[in-house]
Amino acid sequence: MSEFKSLDLMPSIQAAIKEKGYTTPTPIQAQSIPHLLKGKDLLGIAQTGTGKTAAFALPILNRLGNNKVKVRPARVRCLILTPTRELASQIEQNIKVYGKGLKIFSAVVFGGVGYRPQIQNMSRGVDILVATPGRLLDLMSDGHVIYDQLEVFVLDEADRMLDMGFFRDVKKIIAKLPKNKQTLLFSATMPADIASLATSLLKDPVRVEVTPQATTVEKIEQTINLVEATHKPLLLNDLLKDPAFKSVLVFTRTKHGANKVVRNLERVSIVAAAIHGNKSQGARERALGDFRSGKIKVLIATDIAARGIDIPNVSHVINYNLPEQPESYVHRIGRTARAGREGVAISFCDQSEVKLLKGIEKFIKFKVPIDKTHPYHGAPVKVLQKPQAKGNATRGPKRNKKKRTGSSQNR
Repeated sequence: MSEFKSLDLMPSIQAAIKEKGYTTPTPIQAQSIPHLLKGKDLLGIAQTGTGKTAAFALPILNRLGNNKVKVRPARVRCLILTPTRELASQIEQNIKVYGKGLKIFSAVVFGGVGYRPQIQNMSRGVDILVATPGRLLDLMSDGHVIYDQLEVFVLDEADRMLDMGFFRDVKKIIAKLPKNKQTLLFSATMPADIASLATSLLKDPVRVEVTPQATTVEKIEQTINLVEATHKPLLLNDLLKDPAFKSVLVFTRTKHGANKVVRNLERVSIVAAAIHGNKSQGARERALGDFRSGKIKVLIATDIAARGIDIPNVSHVINYNLPEQPESYVHRIGRTARAGREGVAISFCDQSEVKLLKGIEKFIKFKVPIDKTHPYHGAPVKVLQKPQAKGNATRGPKRNKKKRTGSSQNR
């Protein structure tokens, strides 16, 4: 299948695709859409950035548009469950774009914002609801979301749901859904829990796998910078002075760490913003908007946003802290090299993170090259390389001991 026009999609959807400038489906779209148009269940294994939102949104819109049904109050015809607010918003925005002219009513619900507008939307009933698990369960428990008109269920980023601790909530939601429905499950990786869920949830599914499990994008240039933890702010400052770093996404392990990085950058007049779970939805959307428009060139994020950021022009991803889960490394660096572009991923590794690095390399089946050219190189060398012979630089601590007796300006 070479072009979208060969797909059996409604004329208005074809027009929306053309208006977006798309002519050729991505591999996951080409392999998924024909089966989904026939009503088949689907298990899709694909990383973000492969075009999977359109892979499920286009056939869903085609189905609902060809079969208009009056949606009763609190009812929903299609439920799309996703782990983060950012991803939920982006999916719903895409649905609005692709469904322009179809008179399909969509809504999005997630935490961090007021209940009233979401309740008002549900009071009229919606064709497509995009939701995160926590807020959806709250609305369900109060009777604002009812599933007796549900036709399609999409579980997106299933492994991320598991990583973020949402799996119990997801199972509670699934238990309330009707058995007779079309079900789509997408996941970048396939751990045992996800495989078990897929077996119980999907009926004779088509399996589409566009990239091997746990592989990283080939167009991403990956490097490791060995560095003392105390030198990470200095190294980051030096890197960001390079004009080649045009749009940089920096990942930290904690919310506090993200805020600290922003403050450190502000001290050297580098404008940055942080996005994490403690930020209000308004603040998160402003930060994403400023980053997307180029108003700020550095965005600091925690893993909660790793799959919710879909910005085509991210030139560099920097792992300020290595993630504790190797899978997260794949999702983080996948924020660059979007839509066929090339990208760069640089990871800082201090002494405490060496085991994490080894776990990542085992998971991705690739030894990430070490960059020895930066001025702060060297923190975990003694762990990763053989000790040097006596009399070499490894005897440095004794010389340092003497320095402590001298002037403090040498320290």
